[in-house]
Amino acid sequence: MEPQREIVLMDYLANIPDPRGVRGRRYEWLIILVILCVALVCGQKTIWAMAHWAFLHAPEIIAALGLTLRRLPSVVTFYRAVRKVSIVELERCMAAYGQAVDAQDPVSGCIRGLRGELLRGQAVDGKTLRGASAHGELVHLLSLVRHESSVTLAQERVAQKTNEITGVPHLLAGRDLTGTVTTKDALLSQRAIDRQILNQGGDYLTVIKRNQPDSWQAIDQLFRATPLDPTDRQVYTYAEKGHGRLERRTLVSSTELNQYVRWPGVQQVLQRTCRRVNTRTGEVEEEITYGLTSLSRERVSIQHIEQFWRWHWTIENRDHYVRDVTLGEDQCQVHTGSAPQALAALRNGVLIALRHQGWENIAAALRHYGASVQKALALLGAGAT
Repeated sequence: MEPQREIVLMDYLANIPDPRGVRGRRYEWLIILVILCVALVCGQKTIWAMAHWAFLHAPEIIAALGLTLRRLPSVVTFYRAVRKVSIVELERCMAAYGQAVDAQDPVSGCIRGLRGELLRGQAVDGKTLRGASAHGELVHLLSLVRHESSVTLAQERVAQKTNEITGVPHLLAGRDLTGTVTTKDALLSQRAIDRQILNQGGDYLTVIKRNQPDSWQAIDQLFRATPLDPTDRQVYTYAEKGHGRLERRTLVSSTELNQYVRWPGVQQVLQRTCRRVNTRTGEVEEEITYGLTSLSRERVSIQHIEQFWRWHWTIENRDHYVRDVTLGEDQCQVHTGSAPQALAALRNGVLIALRHQGWENIAAALRHYGASVQKALALLGAGAT
C-alpha cells in the first residue's frame, strides 16, 4: 500500500488555470503564484513588498525552485497576475485545499453527543477588506470556517454586508452538512437559511437579536418576565480569569417556546449572560444574548451548546483578526478589479498551510520562515526535485 501523499498548497496552486494568452508568457504561471505565496509566508504584506522581497532573494529562489531564469517577475507582472486570475477557480482550489486539510483533522471543532454522535462545528460570517475598500469599491467576503482549527472551507464575495443573507445559501449549496453544526451571528438568523441547513442534513446554532422582533421579544419575555419552569430549565455556569478581567458566563436553555417561535426545527431557546469584572478598576459589564438551536437535549448537553457558542468566535479570533493584522490584509491598498479577493484567497491558503504545520502563533511563524527561503518554499511543497 502506497503511503498517503502529504497535502501541500503547491499542488492546489497548480490547478489554477493560466489566464494569459499564449504569446508573452515569460514566466511559468505556477511560479508566479508560488512566489506570491512564499512572500506572504515570509511576512510581506503588499504586492510591492512581495516583488521587492523576491528581487532581494532571487538567487535563493531560483536555485531552490531549480529554475533556468536569470531574474524573477517584476512588480507589474505580479499585479497583472492577481488582477487576471480566475477568482472562481482560485477560490475553488483554495477551498479544496482547506477541505483536504480539514478531512485529515477529524478532531478540531468536534464533540461527541449524548448518543455517541460526532458533531463538528463550523462558523459562517463575513468580513470587509478595509484597505481595498478605502480606495475602491467595497470588498466584502463571506467565509465558512471550521471551529477551533480556523481552516477556511469556502469563501466568496458578496456585494455588501447585508448581502450575506443571500450569499449564505449559495455558500452552503451542494454541501453535505450531515454531522455538522453551523453557527451564525444575528444578521444571519434567517428562517430560510436554517431550513436549508436542516434540509442538507445539518444543525444550526444562531443568535437572535431585534432584527427578528417577534422571536426576540418572545425569548426576552420568557427569560426576563416569567419564572422558568424548574423542570424545563437547564443551566450551565463557568468562570475564567485572564487579560485583567474575571468573566462569568451562564447559559440557560428552555423548550417552552419551541412551538411558539415557529422556527424551522428549533429544539431549544437560549439565554447567554456574560458578566465581566475588570480586576484593576472593579468595573462590571454584563451582556445578555439570545439564541436558537436545532440541537435537542436528547442529543447534546447544555455544556456542548456552550462549547459551540464559544467556538463560533474562532472565525474572528483565529481567522479574520490574523488576516487583518498579522498578514496585513487591512494594510494592503490593492483595490483594482478582483485583485483584493485574489490576495485574500492566497492569504487563506497560506494561513491553512501554517495551521496545518501546527503553528498557533502566526506572527512567530512568519518570523521563522522569513529567515529561510528554503523552509518557506518547503512549507508550500515547492523546491527543486
